[in-house]
Amino acid sequence: MTDEEDDFATLFEASLKTKRFEDGQSVKGTVVALAGDVAFVDVGGKGEATIDLAELKDDDGVLEAAVGDTIEAVVVSSSGGLKLSRRLARGAASRRQLEDAFRSGLPVEGKVERAVKGGYEVKIGGQRGFCPISQIDIVRNTEPSSHEGRVYTFRILELKDRDVVVSRRALLEEEQQEQAEEIRKLIVPGAVLTGRVASVRDYGAFVDLGAGIQGLLHISEMGWARVQDASQVVEPGAEIQVKVLRVDAANNKISLGIKQLQADPWSKVAEKYAVGAVHAGRVTRHAEFGAFVELEPGVEALAHLSTFPPTGRSDGWKASVPIGGTGAFEVMSLDLEKKRIGVALVPEGSTRAEGVAPSAPVRAGITPGARLKGKVERHEKYGVFVFLAPGKTGLVPMSETGVEREADLSKVFPLGGEVEVEVLAVEEGGRRIRLSRKAILDAAERAEIREYSQRRDAAPSDGFGTLADKLRNALKK
Repeated sequence: MTDEEDDFATLFEASLKTKRFEDGQSVKGTVVALAGDVAFVDVGGKGEATIDLAELKDDDGVLEAAVGDTIEAVVVSSSGGLKLSRRLARGAASRRQLEDAFRSGLPVEGKVERAVKGGYEVKIGGQRGFCPISQIDIVRNTEPSSHEGRVYTFRILELKDRDVVVSRRALLEEEQQEQAEEIRKLIVPGAVLTGRVASVRDYGAFVDLGAGIQGLLHISEMGWARVQDASQVVEPGAEIQVKVLRVDAANNKISLGIKQLQADPWSKVAEKYAVGAVHAGRVTRHAEFGAFVELEPGVEALAHLSTFPPTGRSDGWKASVPIGGTGAFEVMSLDLEKKRIGVALVPEGSTRAEGVAPSAPVRAGITPGARLKGKVERHEKYGVFVFLAPGKTGLVPMSETGVEREADLSKVFPLGGEVEVEVLAVEEGGRRIRLSRKAILDAAERAEIREYSQRRDAAPSDGFGTLADKLRNALKK
């Protein structure tokens, strides 16, 4: 024995006089030295113990503990020196050692021999034990034979006569709990983590972040474009990167997202879309107030029902924009702060260039004095609303309808019917347009009077002049 080993042995013997330990007792200590095949551990109160270096190595034989590290172990022997162990090797498990391991909760190694009814036969040292199928793993395996021949670490649940009942799941759950504490420290809003998709639902997917901790990736957070089917984006077992959005510790809920790891298409909307410009779009869905149109993935606009010509039916506008249909849409309004774009369907046959905003107002024709044709949109007690163009609806006051106040407007101006009107005034930047049907009727009446007068003045009289003219023409012949 070297001088260094002799000094440690002396210290070790002295420590037994200052503090007593019992077999099976769990202790925590600090590695103070490595010598030969053992490590010396300071367990407090000037007490030192030894533990085989083999127990501090991983499956590849790499030492996992160094001088200064803290370890937890169980006292397996206090006679002739304090001996610690972190697991009971399967090749040296006597009945006495199994009893000590059972009392202290010390893990034991065992080899799964074969699957039997209700569980597995496990060999521990020279004895045979039984592991219920529910205790072999945390997750139920559909292939019981996959565990056969494997060496696992177990905890003894029951030790009676020759019956030894063990559990691997108990240890796995303890390890998982320890890992969970460390992982939870990393799960904070804004953190980007790698997880594995545990399951997919209609409303999203649950992602395992490790140690059984799961967060919800809602379908609305899977992409900037609207996602209809979560299974088209993720699949069970896939490894994905997610961003932690919210953590509700009280209710044990974690909200995740993946679209936040991609560029927001709205960041370039101001560069791509200008009021008055025309862009291709695809209708994604209908609502009571209009149709939603996808201009590009992640950028959706609304074609309000007021931008469609009236048809006489409350939902008649839907026929011009069927779901899944495409068309050309003009940008009517743009609100970058609220991420809203208002559009209107461009009539077929229009020569408007896509993506280019007009240099002059497209609807410059809506000016006082202009005569336009529109469609009756709705009736009110005070007049008739006429649709002139997408986003442009004018009012024909009752006094300008050209009919008696007691008249039934619905008969004179049927919904969806075409009517010619004259623009009387345009106010508030084009938001209020005053129209007149009476002006058109009055102008038509004046034109008829003029035409009648002109025909009357041009017509020859039935006097002698006319008879003389006929005789003169007859003599010439």
